Amino acid sequence: MPTALQPLPRSFYARPVLQVAKGCIGKMLVHRSAEGTTTGIIVEAEAYRGPHDAAAHSYQGRRTARNEVMYGPAGFAYVFFVYGMHYQFNLVTGSVEQPQAVLIRALQPVHGVELMAGRRAQPPSAVNLTNGPGKLCQAFAIDRQHNAVDLCGPTLFVADGSPLKVERSARIGIDYAGDWVDKPWRFSAAGNAYVSRRPGKRRRS
Repeated sequence: MPTALQPLPRSFYARPVLQVAKGCIGKMLVHRSAEGTTTGIIVEAEAYRGPHDAAAHSYQGRRTARNEVMYGPAGFAYVFFVYGMHYQFNLVTGSVEQPQAVLIRALQPVHGVELMAGRRAQPPSAVNLTNGPGKLCQAFAIDRQHNAVDLCGPTLFVADGSPLKVERSARIGIDYAGDWVDKPWRFSAAGNAYVSRRPGKRRRS
């Protein structure tokens, strides 16, 4: 694991959520745990724009113990549990009392791949290792204890990477959100095998 990887400054997160979501593509997610360090290239991310976005947890100003971290300063983790099965990892963006976040949807594994594979009970070469938000949380051992973790700290953070060609498309799994389902607020690395679903392949339930 390269020691040169350092957390991005808070100013990276303290910007409009669409800018942060697009800017995440090609960056590195790093988690230093007791078991070892895992890193991966962020290849898919979705923006959630807060009270005016029907797909956001903070829609219409909803404020609960679960989403309270979204109302604080940028650069903190928002981790929540869905479907009684999976954790999802988000980056809080914008400014205080502006509850917006970026969901990290997929990663391309780089370091600690054997550790990821063991956690996922998958072969190290499997695309299924980290090609979805719940999968990457399991592979990186991200769970509820990481909610509200400072992403500018040394344990769980986003580091600089290399620019990638970015595609935009509709978000996934938000059919409850009415017209907001078609907002092109999902960003992905063009042609990357680890993207959870190819742009243009949205399914409705």
